[in-house]
Amino acid sequence: MDIRSTLTELCDAFNAHDLDRIMAHFAEDCVLEMPRGREPWGSRFQGKSDVRAALATRFAGLPDVHYGNAEHFVDAAAATGISKWTLTGTTREGTKKEVHGCDFYSFRDGKVIRKDSYWKIVE
Repeated sequence: MDIRSTLTELCDAFNAHDLDRIMAHFAEDCVLEMPRGREPWGSRFQGKSDVRAALATRFAGLPDVHYGNAEHFVDAAAATGISKWTLTGTTREGTKKEVHGCDFYSFRDGKVIRKDSYWKIVE
């Protein structure tokens, strides 16, 4: 598996807001941890259908969301990768967002089993 190519394809799919393309890279038992939530890990979603629904809320809340300036880092021996990016977008209420962040990915058999997202808090 070429993790770097997969990370690039995932970034492209996120920028296209194409949930089918995104989810094609995820395992059935995948886990997504989003930055915001009431727990130290933010919000956790488990299983492909829950992960898909959570990602759909990202596109609904920031309809023009874009992940720019992407850089990808890979540890093939550990089947992990990191994508750094600058998220830009506008909320439904018209508030502009621009934050730096990253996603930590873990893979098994060529599929994402964990996506753990972080971003800077802009005040």
